[in-house]
Amino acid sequence: MKAHLTHATIRKLPAIDSDLYDTECAGLVLRTRSTGRHTWRVNLGRGKWLTLGSADSLPPAKARDLARAARVAVVDGDDPIAEKRKRRAGTLDDFLTEQYREWAAAHLKTGAETVTRIRAAFPALLTLPMGEISAFALERWRTQRHKAGVAPSTTNRDLGALRSVLSRAVEWSALAAHPMRTVKPATLDTIGRLRYLSPDEEQHLRTALDAREHHNRDARASFNDWRRARGYTTLPDYGTYTDHLQPVVLLALNTGLRRGELLARTWGDVDLVSALITVRGASAKSGRTRYLPLNSEATAVLTAWKPSRATAADWVFPGPTGERMKSLKTAWGKVAKAATLKGFTFHDLRHTFASKLVQAGVDLNTVRELLGHSDIKMTLRYAHLAPEHKAAAVAKLVGR
Repeated sequence: MKAHLTHATIRKLPAIDSDLYDTECAGLVLRTRSTGRHTWRVNLGRGKWLTLGSADSLPPAKARDLARAARVAVVDGDDPIAEKRKRRAGTLDDFLTEQYREWAAAHLKTGAETVTRIRAAFPALLTLPMGEISAFALERWRTQRHKAGVAPSTTNRDLGALRSVLSRAVEWSALAAHPMRTVKPATLDTIGRLRYLSPDEEQHLRTALDAREHHNRDARASFNDWRRARGYTTLPDYGTYTDHLQPVVLLALNTGLRRGELLARTWGDVDLVSALITVRGASAKSGRTRYLPLNSEATAVLTAWKPSRATAADWVFPGPTGERMKSLKTAWGKVAKAATLKGFTFHDLRHTFASKLVQAGVDLNTVRELLGHSDIKMTLRYAHLAPEHKAAAVAKLVGR
């Protein structure tokens, strides 16, 4: 609908949602709303609209001047929409709060964590205008972190989080160019930290788990004797396992699942008949669903651990009040100490799983699929554990 837009015509507009094209200025539109909030906009090309302001504060004559200026700027090669976004983005903190945070929460599995990481890692950059973030400032930040003893791997993760946010700012025209295009991640020795259990260490761990089970049973029996002697109701006897720790550890050794992947499983993910466990994309680091075969020990563990009345929606490893279990830190720390494991974390059970497969001759691509790596580069860190092909290669030199 077209009209010569004046103060008088605007006051008489009905309270409906509509677009009124001004007959005096090409591309100028008054967007009316049933709420009574009317907005001036100008078309700068196919699908490109620049909001000029509210009709309450911007008179028609001023709106026409701004519209004409914006269209001239486009002819001169400028982008008024991008310039407005830059001004609106303001500082890095403004961009995180007003634009990125809501989008990340809706589209990224770790969106909230990314925002939290950037706020914690780059406090000096938060108040800096987006356009002033530079490669030099980031290299100086990295140098300070290095002097403070922060691990290069942590610095790389922080820079990676910031890079993804700034990439989004470029896509949304809040930045004209990416300030990190020359900032490279630090080179890391990806094989250097590859801790896995030796056969003796694995036996020590299994022995410590068994000893913990015996201790829990003896403690329960002693407590029940005390209650029985006083006429109190006794606690029920334990089943195959006294609590979650031994089943969790044995499953980690036999499936290579990450701690979070193990604790996020429900009984609906476990098929004991087909001996399969499903890792759904929502809880997988890669975001992709994968299906893992269960060997005989893993199947036996889950069969013994499963409650008789478990439903598909129940957690395999519930917390104290039935909620999803969040941490294994305390119980795992005690059993690792009892097994005299030095420099060994729960995640290293995953390395043990992969290392045993490679040493048994399983090809790296199969190991990659079982671990859920999206890139074979992650799996190549285990390649040195299968040196037979290298030995065979250099052996061919003999006698030549």
